Amino acid sequence: MEFTEPYKQTGPCCFSPDARFLAVAVDYRLVVRDVLSLKVVQLFSCVDKISSLEWAPDSEYILCGLYKRPMVQAWSLSQPDWTCKIDEGPAGIAYARWSPDSRHILTTSEFQLRLTVWSLVNTACVHVQWPKYASRGVSFTKDGKFAAICTRRDCKDYINLLSCHSWEIMSVFAVDTVDLAGVEWSPDDSAIVVWDSLLEYKVLIYSPDGRCLFKYLAYESGLGVKSVAWSPCGQFLAVGSYDQAVRALNHLTWKTFAEFTHTASIRSPCNAAIFKEVDDPWQLDMSELCLSEGFSRNMQDNGAENGTEGGGSRVKYSVMDVPITLPSTKPATDKPNPKQGIGMLSWSIDSHYFFTRNDNMPTALWIWDICRLELAAVLVQKDPIRAAAWDPTCTRLVLCTESSHLYMWTPSGACCVNIPLPNFRIIDLKWNSDGSCLLLKDREFFCCAAIVSALPEEGPDRSDESSEDDE
Repeated sequence: MEFTEPYKQTGPCCFSPDARFLAVAVDYRLVVRDVLSLKVVQLFSCVDKISSLEWAPDSEYILCGLYKRPMVQAWSLSQPDWTCKIDEGPAGIAYARWSPDSRHILTTSEFQLRLTVWSLVNTACVHVQWPKYASRGVSFTKDGKFAAICTRRDCKDYINLLSCHSWEIMSVFAVDTVDLAGVEWSPDDSAIVVWDSLLEYKVLIYSPDGRCLFKYLAYESGLGVKSVAWSPCGQFLAVGSYDQAVRALNHLTWKTFAEFTHTASIRSPCNAAIFKEVDDPWQLDMSELCLSEGFSRNMQDNGAENGTEGGGSRVKYSVMDVPITLPSTKPATDKPNPKQGIGMLSWSIDSHYFFTRNDNMPTALWIWDICRLELAAVLVQKDPIRAAAWDPTCTRLVLCTESSHLYMWTPSGACCVNIPLPNFRIIDLKWNSDGSCLLLKDREFFCCAAIVSALPEEGPDRSDESSEDDE
């Protein structure tokens, strides 16, 4: 892999949908860089510190949320003199997002009083009263023609279907939830999934005309759904819950066809490859060297001061045999939102695999094969997993653990990559939409990484003791 120099950032960073530009927040300044050279192509100054960034789907405009003000500013990449400022006054702004046509901005006021659709074409605005949430509870169809917006009034949850052309409400229907937690259109726009809060396990499938196609309750008297994800092909719906299991539903009958459990002990029979991160000390033969006492003492002192900062240590994956016990933590019983259950769930672009993280086993990433309905691999890290993301163009997974290493998995194997930047610890990562490079974020800096050589595509060689990459 090849890495760029680190650059300053103080907030959100994101690639443009057309994969050409990178927007970076530096205090109140919006810096737009070219992805290939990372040269600054535009620099905009906002009136306050930038809290959120979002590119318009056509990569023409950039939305900056200044929620401390509270205010929203939008900028044009092709027309630097053009600007847009949205201020809701006393109602405030809790969240803002783009519409699929890139010509409307949706803002949610404080205390979820109303959702407002602002037009950049004719300055018209449309209001939707009582949105359920500020940053979630809104989903657009893949063709960008309709929006499903969750609202709540008179202690009842509703789905409002709006046309993204005229922004008129096409229909409103009540949903059978106690406290609706989320909504998502299916990839083929034929169905809408909604799920209840963590206090009750309930997943509901609705047609766009409001008919309930299926109601799924896996169990009662326990904390319920924690994560939901459609497969990109639209044939599967994965539901992760607090009971440390993922259940997969099919799109034809909406029945469960597989259940994937996350147990602390992995035992035989198991065909999964277990990769464990271990230290890889430098192999230097110094037996025949004669060092003075002062030089030897100086080397030891320097090593104690430097520790393992900035690439001073190397790690590798070691292939482990079963049975193996994964590190786990017991969630606190006296605190809300226990760290237990499937907190991370995401599908590969080909819908062949999905990964999960059980939050009470934060150092393990589970990779499941949906075609064989079995566990494909487990990556056991030294530190808790902070972020993981699939390559948008192929079956390649990368993850980070707030360490100076990047970790990668493909069906052919796994590897560890050392970051050649001093004191750079990755807390977040994002793929460019064309899969050409990665954005790696430290707490104060960011860099980009390009993959110049992929892992081989042939099947994994189980006889290999470990895999490691320090390009």
